[in-house]
Amino acid sequence: IKNWLIAMGSPPHFYKWATRSLPWLAGLAVIVFCVGLTWGIGFSPTDYKQGDVYRIIYIHVPSAILAESIYIFMAISGFISMVWRAKIAGMLINSAAPIGAGFTLVALLTGSIWGKPTWGTWWAWDARITSMLILALFYGMYLLAWRIYEDKEQVVKVTSLIAILGVVNVPIIKFSVDWWNTLHQPSSINILSTNTAIHPSMLVPLGIMTAAFALFSLLIFLMKYNTELIKVKNKGLDRL
Repeated sequence: IKNWLIAMGSPPHFYKWATRSLPWLAGLAVIVFCVGLTWGIGFSPTDYKQGDVYRIIYIHVPSAILAESIYIFMAISGFISMVWRAKIAGMLINSAAPIGAGFTLVALLTGSIWGKPTWGTWWAWDARITSMLILALFYGMYLLAWRIYEDKEQVVKVTSLIAILGVVNVPIIKFSVDWWNTLHQPSSINILSTNTAIHPSMLVPLGIMTAAFALFSLLIFLMKYNTELIKVKNKGLDRL
């Protein structure tokens, strides 16, 4: 494992590995997505309170999970970039940021669509919804910084700092429904406990959809990262 990790740290080796893996990863992602969506939409039982509108959970929840997870990954990479000046860390953040921003927007949009029939409104300044909006703003600041600053070293420092500061918001998103009396329902899944408020007939396809979203994220990330490697190579910066 150690030797494999060291090899993955070599951009040329990683590029070759990623290029070979992309077709297989794409096929696996499509299969898992089709299984999860078919199970969730076609075979999961109707919720006794919300009816069939709850099925948007199979898009909303995985999107929110990936949006937060990707930002944590960005914060870790940003810390590495700030402390060790590793150029490869900045490339990792650049590859992940647009994906995380997309998932954040999907989570906000599907949450709004879900909120209309259940809460009677498209938007409420609920603690979790508001903190999720703040996450979208941090993603937006990161992406905007690359358009504002022309100096490469300066923008790397600024964006790494944005990634690190923004990660404070992630636990707020997670625990907002526990810390405050919010309109948003409490967490139904606790990874630290076997107790869950979701029946297995709904939980299993939700897990499959989350895995599918993770696979699609990895697929897009590898494609974007390979593009970053090509840009670096074209600039003659082979040493990262």
